[in-house]
Amino acid sequence: MDSIESIDRQKRRSKSVVIVRLVAISTILLVGALLTIRLVTGRGLGIRSLPRTLLSLVRAINNREVISQYNQGEYTDIIFLHHSTGNNLVEQGGVRQLFSQAGYNFWDQGFNFQGLRDPNGNYTGYAYTVPRDNTDPDGLARVFRQRVYGLPINALSGLLQHEVIIVKSCFAPANQIASDEQFEQLKQYYLGMREKMSQYPDKIFVIVTTPPLNPSETNPQEASRARLLANWLKSDEFLFGQSNIFVCDLFDELAESNLSSPELNMLRQDYRNGTDSHPNQTANEKIGPLFVDFVIRAVEQYRQ
Repeated sequence: MDSIESIDRQKRRSKSVVIVRLVAISTILLVGALLTIRLVTGRGLGIRSLPRTLLSLVRAINNREVISQYNQGEYTDIIFLHHSTGNNLVEQGGVRQLFSQAGYNFWDQGFNFQGLRDPNGNYTGYAYTVPRDNTDPDGLARVFRQRVYGLPINALSGLLQHEVIIVKSCFAPANQIASDEQFEQLKQYYLGMREKMSQYPDKIFVIVTTPPLNPSETNPQEASRARLLANWLKSDEFLFGQSNIFVCDLFDELAESNLSSPELNMLRQDYRNGTDSHPNQTANEKIGPLFVDFVIRAVEQYRQ
């Protein structure tokens, strides 16, 4: 009897050992998956967000052949990475329609949860996941530090599937430049981006300057530095003779330019609603065609 009970205890212990080992192996595999996704996407993940992120990666990979069909070597395949200001520009400025009329295929992506939209304006169900959803200069610099893979498994690899890549920083805190030290740091972020862009001479990159801030969210000193940053991005010092990098200066189009105005270098009165720094519909209807025209002229210049 004791012998039978001893055998039963051994069997139970063996089963317990097997279960513990399976749990340990499953945990290791899960942690490994999380670390791998963090490595290639640059995004920290929790358990609840893992299925959504994996699904997005699978859809992005499955859709790469569809995107490749738009790449005909004519530089008519465009991707615009933005957030809310860019979204308003696209929708209120008629950007997608204008590009389509000119024979271009325009994709765009806002926040990660919204994901990528195709040339028809339909959501694809996945995103080129931007780490921490950060499109400030430091966030864009982080994207352009990513390793490039043959599959769209991180933001930069996804963007580089397209022929023309447009990026725009959010207006805050990018234009709330409180010190000269912060100004120099912003320059370093953009210089890092330029370095990576120069490594892909077969792609066209368009940097869009950050729109000016509402007077309620800035001051003359910060606004002046924001103007200096936009001017520097357009300068030969930044462009450094790179034939595939262009800078579209939305700041200049939207900012007050009257030297005697107390709102100099801030969002123009007719381009704002209340204290909101998002350019209003009047602004977007004005600059939408200018934005499209700039990109098309950049493509034509690059082709030559």
